[in-house]
Amino acid sequence: MRLQLSFAFVIALAAAACGDNASDGHAPKAAPAASVTPTTSPPASAPAEAKASAAPPAVPEDPARIAHGKELYLRICAVCHGKNGEGYVADAAPALNHPGYLGSVTDALLRDAIENGRTGSTMSAWSKAHGGPLGTEDVTAVIAFIRSFYQGPKLVLDEGSLPGNPRSDRVRGAVLYAEHCQKCHGARGIEGPNARIGDPAFLRRASRGFLRLAIREGRPPTPMPAFRDALGLEAIDDIIMQLRALARENAPRVTRGSQPKPQSPLPLPKLPQNPKGRDPRGFRKHPETTPLDVVYREMKAGARLALLDARAPSDYLREHIKGAASVPYYDPSPYLDKLPKDTWLVSYCSCPHAESKTLAQKLLNAGFEKVTVLDEGIGAWRAKGHPVVSEDPPAAPAPADKAKAKAQTEH
Repeated sequence: MRLQLSFAFVIALAAAACGDNASDGHAPKAAPAASVTPTTSPPASAPAEAKASAAPPAVPEDPARIAHGKELYLRICAVCHGKNGEGYVADAAPALNHPGYLGSVTDALLRDAIENGRTGSTMSAWSKAHGGPLGTEDVTAVIAFIRSFYQGPKLVLDEGSLPGNPRSDRVRGAVLYAEHCQKCHGARGIEGPNARIGDPAFLRRASRGFLRLAIREGRPPTPMPAFRDALGLEAIDDIIMQLRALARENAPRVTRGSQPKPQSPLPLPKLPQNPKGRDPRGFRKHPETTPLDVVYREMKAGARLALLDARAPSDYLREHIKGAASVPYYDPSPYLDKLPKDTWLVSYCSCPHAESKTLAQKLLNAGFEKVTVLDEGIGAWRAKGHPVVSEDPPAAPAPADKAKAKAQTEH
């Protein structure tokens, strides 16, 4: 589960958000940045949002809830975010245990990322409403477990306007964003190698104080540096104004209308592909991978095989390789007695390997012998122009909401 902050800047400037072209298993190099470990006595120059809360600690979470959240996290999230929330296990999935992040992020932002995912990244939508495995209480439990990574004080975020600067300047913000942010986050904030900070869903939940703290203090030891010295508070607010503008520009032209809840588990299509075809040539049994070009060549040659989409059902419904079946990596058990035993099973994801390799190993453990992993993932498949399809329901026109857009601009 990729909570690419890819929960895109959901894991807020913590680092790279999950993306199709990310590679698994390699943490990015640290960038120089000052520590953001919260203290009860910050330096006098620190902004209000960096001060620790003097409020009494929250009531301890129910141990049973945390235990349930841990079981779900380890089954679904750890494959990318790491067992202890350290991040970068795969897919450049950001760290979830960063003190500056957990000291400032709201439960609402976490819930939105987990339940609804982050469009354009590999952070999947995990709620049952999207065909995923998590109900409302399950998400609450996962959040409780993530919170257990950090026991420090809650930070007080300054959400107000700066004295003498009641309104930020987007023109200045656009120039500053291009100079300091665009290289990592892209011109629109959604196409760069790191966190998708222009994602409308993320910015709908991220407050000004949360963004101020992330930009000012950075997310050491990730590539997100601290800008407290390079930029003043006014310049940071100008950049936030630019982010709000980008969110409006990046907003989808349509929103989902009334639609039925996806069937769970999703039914299998007719398998295998090319049922009377020969065995594929050049396939490599897991833990080796098979190059994309080899898989495509054998499909076109009429070889008998079955493509299995290891991602969450929400990702499969949004887009999958033509002819593939949805067999989620976290629980393939509903499908095991329906998959062909005498056929090569090709597992793929978009990480490009983390989820697909997890599924491949579970298939081998269940007694399947002809199992391989598509090396480059669906992102590379799409980039080569090979067929992909969507099974998402049609969308309904989005109503104009000028009041909300105006409120976001002013905040």
